Amino acid sequence: MPSTTVYNMAGEAVDKLELSEQVFGVTPNVAVLHQVVTAQLVNRRQGNASTKTRSEVSGGGRKPYKQKGTGRARQGSTRAPQFRHGGTVFGPRPHEYHQDVPKKMRRLAIKSALSDKVANEQLIVLRDLALESPRTKEMLAILANLPVNGKKILVMLPKRDENVVLSTRNIPTAKVQHVASINVVELLKHDCVIMLKETVHWIELVFGEGLSAEEASQKIAVQLDEEATATEQSAEVEELAEASVAEATEVDTEDQEQESEAEAPADGEEE
Repeated sequence: MPSTTVYNMAGEAVDKLELSEQVFGVTPNVAVLHQVVTAQLVNRRQGNASTKTRSEVSGGGRKPYKQKGTGRARQGSTRAPQFRHGGTVFGPRPHEYHQDVPKKMRRLAIKSALSDKVANEQLIVLRDLALESPRTKEMLAILANLPVNGKKILVMLPKRDENVVLSTRNIPTAKVQHVASINVVELLKHDCVIMLKETVHWIELVFGEGLSAEEASQKIAVQLDEEATATEQSAEVEELAEASVAEATEVDTEDQEQESEAEAPADGEEE
């Protein structure tokens, strides 16, 4: 079973995370990767390139010269393709560029890309990634602490964090995106991928257990809320414990003061 190291923001290894064999341990299929990448790049094309034919070019409404007697080839319009400012022959026309790729093939391509990242130690998992305010300097420090193998970095978050997004947008070699936008082109274009533990869990739910993106996001959101509630409860318990200890200390101090006053001789009395 594949595994990876979990780091904190200081770059320290804090845990070991076992990864799903179905998602992060498959043999990369190069042919499927090539087909999916080609289709994805083709589908990005707008297909609005256009040129004008001789019937669409303005002008050329009259015959340039008479049919016979000039010794030249007969011409009917100055907007024929052989004339300057004439129409274009076999030029591009607006049409749709689209290639359909089966869902199983797309998912196999993403699994292949993720497995390749894990095999080459280009997947970095963070325990948490939180910034108090947008600050590029802090984000650069975090990236410098991590074992980033390569120049281009892709950070995938389980939910949008404005502080992280704003702190990373001025770094030319780093990009932040939501895990629901995962695609083969971005995975292959970046040398290193940084994920949170929740991001890894989301990927395993979608590509391992077959859940939809919405179901996985809802499940991750519920888990995050439960963790936040548990953290708040533990903090409240610690505060109550500290308060009880402080009260007990005050009571002991008051008892000691009362005992010392009782043992001390009254004014005017001899010892």
